[in-house]
Amino acid sequence: MLIKSKTLKGYKLNSLDGEIGKVEEFYFDDHYWTIRYLIAQTRGWLTGWQVLISPYELTTINKEDGNISINLTKKKIEESPLLETDKPVSQQYEESVYSYYGHPIYWGGASIWGSSPYIENGMNLGMTAGFPTNVINKEKSVVDNNSWNPHLQSTDVVRGYTIRGTDGDIGHIDDFVIEDKNWAIRYLIIDTKNWWPGKKVLISPKWIDRIDWAESIVYVNVVRDQIMQSPEYTDEILLNRDYETNLHQYYDQPGYWVDESETTDNKNLK
Repeated sequence: MLIKSKTLKGYKLNSLDGEIGKVEEFYFDDHYWTIRYLIAQTRGWLTGWQVLISPYELTTINKEDGNISINLTKKKIEESPLLETDKPVSQQYEESVYSYYGHPIYWGGASIWGSSPYIENGMNLGMTAGFPTNVINKEKSVVDNNSWNPHLQSTDVVRGYTIRGTDGDIGHIDDFVIEDKNWAIRYLIIDTKNWWPGKKVLISPKWIDRIDWAESIVYVNVVRDQIMQSPEYTDEILLNRDYETNLHQYYDQPGYWVDESETTDNKNLK
Protein backbone atom coordinates (compact mmCIF):
# COMPACT_ATOMS: atom_id res chain seq x y z
CA MET A 1 0.00 0.00 0.00
CA LEU A 2 1.13 3.53 -0.79
CA ILE A 3 0.25 6.29 1.65
CA LYS A 4 1.08 10.00 1.82
CA SER A 5 2.96 11.46 4.78
CA LYS A 6 0.39 14.26 5.08
CA THR A 7 -2.32 11.61 5.45
CA LEU A 8 -0.52 10.08 8.41
CA LYS A 9 0.22 13.41 10.08
CA GLY A 10 -2.12 13.82 13.03
CA TYR A 11 -2.94 10.11 13.36
CA LYS A 12 -3.29 9.01 16.99
CA LEU A 13 -0.57 6.73 18.34
CA ASN A 14 -1.90 3.94 20.52
CA SER A 15 0.54 2.03 22.70
CA LEU A 16 -0.31 -1.27 24.39
CA ASP A 17 -1.71 0.64 27.37
CA GLY A 18 -3.11 3.86 25.94
CA GLU A 19 -2.62 6.78 23.60
CA ILE A 20 0.80 8.47 23.68
CA GLY A 21 0.15 11.31 21.23
CA LYS A 22 -0.11 11.94 17.51
CA VAL A 23 2.10 11.70 14.43
CA GLU A 24 3.98 14.96 13.97
CA GLU A 25 6.46 14.24 11.17
CA PHE A 26 9.06 11.70 10.00
CA TYR A 27 12.81 11.32 9.78
CA PHE A 28 14.19 9.65 6.66
CA ASP A 29 17.74 8.90 5.57
CA ASP A 30 19.17 10.61 2.51
CA HIS A 31 20.86 7.42 1.26
CA TYR A 32 17.91 5.09 0.66
CA TRP A 33 15.17 7.71 1.20
CA THR A 34 13.47 5.46 3.72
CA ILE A 35 11.48 6.45 6.82
CA ARG A 36 13.54 5.57 9.89
CA TYR A 37 11.46 7.20 12.61
CA LEU A 38 8.00 8.52 13.22
CA ILE A 39 8.10 11.56 15.49
CA ALA A 40 5.34 11.70 18.10
CA GLN A 41 3.70 14.88 19.35
CA THR A 42 3.09 13.95 23.00
CA ARG A 43 1.20 17.06 24.14
CA GLY A 44 2.97 17.64 27.43
CA TRP A 45 3.97 14.05 28.11
CA LEU A 46 7.78 13.90 28.12
CA THR A 47 7.91 17.66 27.48
CA GLY A 48 11.17 18.86 25.94
CA TRP A 49 12.00 15.52 24.40
CA GLN A 50 11.40 14.00 21.01
CA VAL A 51 9.76 10.60 21.02
CA LEU A 52 11.06 8.68 18.00
CA ILE A 53 9.25 5.50 17.01
CA SER A 54 10.89 3.10 14.55
CA PRO A 55 8.74 1.29 11.96
CA TYR A 56 9.86 -1.88 13.76
CA GLU A 57 7.47 -0.96 16.59
CA LEU A 58 4.44 -0.23 14.40
CA THR A 59 1.82 -2.94 14.03
CA THR A 60 -1.31 -1.65 12.26
CA ILE A 61 -2.68 1.48 10.63
CA ASN A 62 -6.39 2.08 10.97
CA LYS A 63 -7.38 4.53 8.25
CA GLU A 64 -11.03 4.68 9.29
CA ASP A 65 -10.23 5.79 12.86
CA GLY A 66 -7.03 7.62 12.00
CA ASN A 67 -4.70 5.81 14.38
CA ILE A 68 -1.55 3.70 14.43
CA SER A 69 -0.95 0.89 16.90
CA ILE A 70 2.45 0.52 18.54
CA ASN A 71 3.72 -2.69 20.07
CA LEU A 72 5.16 -0.90 23.12
CA THR A 73 3.99 0.16 26.57
CA LYS A 74 4.16 3.73 27.79
CA LYS A 75 6.76 2.67 30.36
CA LYS A 76 8.94 1.11 27.66
CA ILE A 77 8.81 4.34 25.66
CA GLU A 78 9.41 6.54 28.71
CA GLU A 79 12.51 4.56 29.67
CA SER A 80 13.90 4.54 26.14
CA PRO A 81 16.77 6.83 25.06
CA LEU A 82 15.04 10.15 24.44
CA LEU A 83 16.28 12.99 22.28
CA GLU A 84 16.20 16.64 23.25
CA THR A 85 14.07 18.57 20.78
CA ASP A 86 16.90 20.94 19.85
CA LYS A 87 19.48 18.22 19.23
CA PRO A 88 20.23 16.46 15.92
CA VAL A 89 19.86 12.69 15.63
CA SER A 90 23.39 11.31 15.91
CA GLN A 91 24.48 7.79 14.99
CA GLN A 92 25.50 7.27 18.61
CA TYR A 93 21.95 8.07 19.68
CA GLU A 94 20.53 5.71 17.03
CA GLU A 95 22.82 2.92 18.22
CA SER A 96 21.52 3.36 21.76
CA VAL A 97 17.90 3.26 20.55
CA TYR A 98 18.37 0.15 18.44
CA SER A 99 20.24 -1.58 21.23
CA TYR A 100 17.51 -0.67 23.75
CA TYR A 101 14.73 -2.09 21.58
CA GLY A 102 16.81 -4.99 20.27
CA HIS A 103 16.45 -4.27 16.57
CA PRO A 104 19.03 -4.96 13.85
CA ILE A 105 20.62 -1.68 12.79
CA TYR A 106 19.45 -0.61 9.36
CA TRP A 107 22.82 0.78 8.24
CA GLY A 108 24.61 -2.50 8.91
CA GLY A 109 24.19 -4.09 5.50
CA ALA A 110 23.69 -3.64 1.79
CA SER A 111 19.87 -3.50 1.82
CA ILE A 112 17.41 -0.85 2.92
CA TRP A 113 16.96 -2.50 6.33
CA GLY A 114 20.46 -3.88 6.71
CA SER A 115 20.40 -7.49 5.62
CA SER A 116 16.91 -7.32 4.11
CA PRO A 117 14.89 -5.00 1.85
CA TYR A 118 12.01 -5.35 4.31
CA ILE A 119 11.53 -5.13 8.06
CA GLU A 120 11.97 -8.80 8.88
CA ASN A 121 9.25 -10.23 11.12
CA GLY A 122 8.03 -6.73 11.88
CA MET A 123 5.54 -4.42 10.25
CA ASN A 124 5.94 -5.44 6.63
CA LEU A 125 3.89 -7.02 3.86
CA GLY A 126 0.90 -4.74 4.28
CA MET A 127 1.20 -3.62 7.90
CA THR A 128 0.85 -7.05 9.49
CA ALA A 129 1.23 -7.33 13.23
CA GLY A 130 4.34 -8.78 14.75
CA PHE A 131 7.58 -8.05 16.53
CA PRO A 132 11.11 -8.68 15.26
CA THR A 133 12.85 -11.76 16.54
CA ASN A 134 16.18 -11.25 14.76
CA VAL A 135 17.50 -8.99 17.51
CA ILE A 136 21.01 -7.68 17.76
CA ASN A 137 23.39 -8.40 20.60
CA LYS A 138 22.69 -5.67 23.10
CA GLU A 139 26.33 -5.57 24.15
CA LYS A 140 27.70 -5.04 20.65
CA SER A 141 26.18 -4.02 17.33
CA VAL A 142 27.82 -5.99 14.53
CA VAL A 143 27.97 -4.45 11.07
CA ASP A 144 29.33 -5.88 7.85
CA ASN A 145 31.56 -4.42 5.16
CA ASN A 146 28.57 -2.84 3.41
CA SER A 147 27.63 -0.59 6.32
CA TRP A 148 27.15 3.14 5.72
CA ASN A 149 26.70 6.30 7.76
CA PRO A 150 23.08 7.49 7.85
CA HIS A 151 22.15 11.16 7.67
CA LEU A 152 18.57 11.85 8.69
CA GLN A 153 16.33 14.53 7.23
CA SER A 154 12.95 15.84 8.39
CA THR A 155 9.92 15.55 6.11
CA ASP A 156 8.63 18.86 7.47
CA VAL A 157 11.91 20.59 6.60
CA VAL A 158 12.40 19.01 3.15
CA ARG A 159 8.77 19.64 2.21
CA GLY A 160 9.00 22.91 0.28
CA TYR A 161 12.45 22.27 -1.22
CA THR A 162 12.79 23.66 -4.74
CA ILE A 163 12.92 21.24 -7.67
CA ARG A 164 15.38 22.47 -10.31
CA GLY A 165 15.72 20.99 -13.79
CA THR A 166 18.67 21.48 -16.12
CA ASP A 167 17.14 24.71 -17.41
CA GLY A 168 15.61 26.20 -14.27
CA ASP A 169 13.18 25.76 -11.41
CA ILE A 170 10.03 23.74 -11.94
CA GLY A 171 8.28 23.43 -8.57
CA HIS A 172 8.63 22.41 -4.95
CA ILE A 173 8.16 19.26 -2.87
CA ASP A 174 4.59 19.12 -1.60
CA ASP A 175 4.46 15.66 -0.04
CA PHE A 176 6.01 12.20 0.17
CA VAL A 177 4.47 8.91 -0.99
CA ILE A 178 5.50 6.04 1.31
CA GLU A 179 5.42 2.31 0.60
CA ASP A 180 4.24 0.44 3.69
CA LYS A 181 6.18 -2.77 2.96
CA ASN A 182 9.53 -1.23 3.83
CA TRP A 183 8.70 2.44 4.55
CA ALA A 184 10.67 3.66 1.54
CA ILE A 185 9.72 7.01 0.04
CA ARG A 186 8.63 5.92 -3.43
CA TYR A 187 7.73 9.30 -4.87
CA LEU A 188 7.94 13.00 -4.20
CA ILE A 189 4.78 14.92 -5.04
CA ILE A 190 5.91 18.05 -6.87
CA ASP A 191 3.69 21.12 -6.95
CA THR A 192 4.43 23.36 -9.94
CA LYS A 193 1.87 26.08 -9.23
CA ASN A 194 4.48 28.79 -8.58
CA TRP A 195 6.02 28.23 -12.01
CA TRP A 196 3.25 26.68 -14.11
CA PRO A 197 -0.56 26.61 -13.83
CA GLY A 198 -1.41 24.35 -10.89
CA LYS A 199 -0.21 20.91 -11.94
CA LYS A 200 1.24 18.25 -9.62
CA VAL A 201 3.58 15.51 -10.82
CA LEU A 202 5.55 12.65 -9.27
CA ILE A 203 9.26 11.92 -9.37
CA SER A 204 11.18 9.12 -7.70
CA PRO A 205 14.10 9.91 -5.37
CA LYS A 206 16.11 7.53 -7.58
CA TRP A 207 15.81 10.00 -10.45
CA ILE A 208 17.39 12.85 -8.49
CA ASP A 209 20.81 13.98 -9.70
CA ARG A 210 21.92 15.70 -6.49
CA ILE A 211 20.64 17.74 -3.55
CA ASP A 212 21.99 20.97 -2.12
CA TRP A 213 20.85 20.56 1.48
CA ALA A 214 22.25 23.96 2.48
CA GLU A 215 20.32 25.79 -0.26
CA SER A 216 17.22 23.52 -0.09
CA ILE A 217 17.39 22.67 -3.81
CA VAL A 218 16.79 19.28 -5.45
CA TYR A 219 18.44 18.90 -8.87
CA VAL A 220 17.02 16.56 -11.49
CA ASN A 221 18.84 15.86 -14.76
CA VAL A 222 15.89 16.67 -17.05
CA VAL A 223 14.57 19.82 -18.68
CA ARG A 224 11.58 21.59 -17.18
CA ASP A 225 9.32 20.80 -20.11
CA GLN A 226 9.89 17.07 -19.65
CA ILE A 227 8.70 17.30 -16.05
CA MET A 228 5.71 19.40 -17.07
CA GLN A 229 4.67 16.89 -19.73
CA SER A 230 4.94 13.92 -17.36
CA PRO A 231 1.75 12.12 -16.19
CA GLU A 232 -0.25 14.45 -13.96
CA TYR A 233 -0.98 13.51 -10.36
CA THR A 234 -4.15 14.55 -8.53
CA ASP A 235 -5.74 13.27 -5.32
CA GLU A 236 -8.48 11.74 -7.46
CA ILE A 237 -6.10 9.68 -9.60
CA LEU A 238 -5.72 6.03 -8.62
CA LEU A 239 -2.00 5.51 -8.14
CA ASN A 240 -1.90 1.86 -9.21
CA ARG A 241 0.60 -0.26 -11.11
CA ASP A 242 -0.70 0.92 -14.50
CA TYR A 243 -0.12 4.55 -13.54
CA GLU A 244 3.32 3.74 -12.11
CA THR A 245 4.33 1.77 -15.20
CA ASN A 246 3.31 4.67 -17.43
CA LEU A 247 5.27 7.09 -15.24
CA HIS A 248 8.42 4.97 -15.23
CA GLN A 249 8.22 4.39 -18.97
CA TYR A 250 7.86 8.11 -19.56
CA TYR A 251 11.13 8.77 -17.75
CA ASP A 252 12.69 5.61 -19.24
CA GLN A 253 13.38 4.29 -15.76
CA PRO A 254 12.90 0.75 -14.39
CA GLY A 255 10.15 0.21 -11.84
CA TYR A 256 11.16 -0.25 -8.22
CA TRP A 257 9.12 -3.47 -8.18
CA VAL A 258 11.62 -4.94 -10.65
CA ASP A 259 14.53 -4.19 -8.32
CA GLU A 260 12.79 -5.71 -5.31
CA SER A 261 11.02 -8.66 -6.93
CA GLU A 262 7.62 -7.33 -5.97
CA THR A 263 4.38 -8.66 -7.38
CA THR A 264 2.35 -6.68 -9.90
CA ASP A 265 -0.59 -6.15 -7.56
CA ASN A 266 -2.04 -2.64 -7.66
CA LYS A 267 -0.83 -0.24 -5.01
CA ASN A 268 -3.67 2.13 -4.20
CA LEU A 269 -2.64 5.47 -2.77
CA LYS A 270 -4.48 6.37 0.43
